[in-house]
Amino acid sequence: MLGRLKIFLFIGVITVICSCKDHVKQIPIVDFFKTPEKSFFRISPDGKYVSYLKPYKDKQNLFIQSLADGTEHMETSFEDYPVRNDYFWTYNNQLVFNQDIVANDGFIMYALDVSTHKVRTILSLEKVRVNLVNRNRQQPDLITIKMNKRDPANFDVYRLNIKTGVLTPYLVNPGNITEWFPDADGKIRLVKASDGVDEAILYRPDDATPFKPIIQNNFKNSVRPIAFTGVKNNFYALSNVNRDKVALVEINAEDGKEQKTIFSCNKADVTYVEYSKNKHRVEFISWEEAKPRKHFLVPDIEHTYYNLQQQLKGYEIKVVDRDSSENRFILNTYTDRNPGSYYLYEKTTGKLTKLGDINSSLVPDELCAMQPISYKARDGLTINGYLTMPLGNKKTNLPVVVMPHDGPWARDSWGYDEQVQFLANRGYAVFQVNYRGSTGYGKAFRSAGYKQVGGKIQDDITDGVHWLINKKIANPKKIAIFGGRFGGFSALYGVSFHPELYSCAVVQYGLINFFTYIKDAPPFFKPYLKMTYEMVGNPETDADQFRAISPVFHTDKIKVPLIIFQGAKDQRANISELNQFVRELRKHDVDVKYFLKPNERAFFRSERNRLEMYTEIEKFLDYNMRVKP
Repeated sequence: MLGRLKIFLFIGVITVICSCKDHVKQIPIVDFFKTPEKSFFRISPDGKYVSYLKPYKDKQNLFIQSLADGTEHMETSFEDYPVRNDYFWTYNNQLVFNQDIVANDGFIMYALDVSTHKVRTILSLEKVRVNLVNRNRQQPDLITIKMNKRDPANFDVYRLNIKTGVLTPYLVNPGNITEWFPDADGKIRLVKASDGVDEAILYRPDDATPFKPIIQNNFKNSVRPIAFTGVKNNFYALSNVNRDKVALVEINAEDGKEQKTIFSCNKADVTYVEYSKNKHRVEFISWEEAKPRKHFLVPDIEHTYYNLQQQLKGYEIKVVDRDSSENRFILNTYTDRNPGSYYLYEKTTGKLTKLGDINSSLVPDELCAMQPISYKARDGLTINGYLTMPLGNKKTNLPVVVMPHDGPWARDSWGYDEQVQFLANRGYAVFQVNYRGSTGYGKAFRSAGYKQVGGKIQDDITDGVHWLINKKIANPKKIAIFGGRFGGFSALYGVSFHPELYSCAVVQYGLINFFTYIKDAPPFFKPYLKMTYEMVGNPETDADQFRAISPVFHTDKIKVPLIIFQGAKDQRANISELNQFVRELRKHDVDVKYFLKPNERAFFRSERNRLEMYTEIEKFLDYNMRVKP
């Protein structure tokens, strides 16, 4: 009798789950979260080869394809750590690529000679961060890099010969330089200095002349050099000085004075500039409203994009690389329901050739549209975001997953998001909020988020949930909250202080304690500490606020089930503190599932670990949002 009862209960549960999902085809988890088939395409400067990353034994490795005959060659076969996606070509057709050695916090830089297919090690370091600053057309064996080898708190600039491995100091950081901006010849003529609150742009006409400050700003204002114009010593920059929205402007490098505004938008910040190094011109700029927008400054480029758009209807198009002659271009296309494809475009012939898909397993018509939404926060501020509804006829009383973004000084954008599509395919409406402080909406909106972590930022999320309930979209008894890092903090804050709203929470590499998160920041973060104090708070002077909002101090307030994922090598996480947090939650009888992966950072790079994580998330949400009474 008991056995028959269990069978009937199981059938009932399955019936509920299937009816909630409206009989939509369930796409396998692996199809969402597998390693991309081909990604991060680049083209050689001579236009003869394309390179890309492709999986080999669960790790991204480097491949090259000849454009003459289409032959593919696997250049690396790493089974331990993948090739990082920040690889690049030098101007003499060498490939430079890196590995992040998670086990010992190491960094290895390699060079590949394409003609011989031989790989050699250029740099091998531990506990050092390295980034490319510039490649050099005149001296193609030299690259300019920045790294914190001399002092963990400061990056210096070096010239590295990729054939000999000789490393030569170029600019030693006096202790306050945070960014370097080279000219077309690779010489650094502009730098940004900052103490975290006040910043300055400095200029020098040549390597023999000292830098002099030309622009002084508070961190609330921003000037970001793009490139020298080629006329006098003027340079293009993205600036919000004396305006709310970031605009493209031209500035005189001798005195820092703005010469003219090239383009501005009263609805959003300009976020991207497409610049031709060959022609020394800006070709178009872009910004984000509800969806990405472009404004063209060169008629023939606008005509080219128009023709491409006719062949790729409905897709967003991005130029990701170009050869030295600017005849062959690598394009990336995507929509909200398609992770995207890569194409080769040849300007002289107009020929468009598909190079590969990021994920061909997914069928766009089986995925869900990401719809822009807006609502009023309790103080009247307009908050924008996105709502992705599951397929099917049911549009009301839905189970909802709220996904606050990381940051908080970041944003969600229209486009493909594998987590969103996975959840929508499982029958959940997915709600993304660009709360105050989010970027792209102007200076006033960003500033409205300062010192509002645990305050109005969280209120914006809560108000959005009430908006969904009032619109009858959300089932008020079936709402989950899901986030990573600051989004993880927002999830834990939500279930701590608004337990009536949420059924459960999913936390990926969550921020649980603002004291330790700021005090334990890595040395290279030190130049930004004062800014963090102004934007979030100071552990010394705002201790009461930090204690009031940090989840680690409120384990007694959490009553709903949690599932937590963390990489043990995450440089911003205090693992012993997180372990203690989980123990305290369990002492208070909170249902916590906790997964700590030993050889992962914040984002799980292992496909096996990713698939396990989303399998557990699916089971967790199914039970707490559908099965559990």
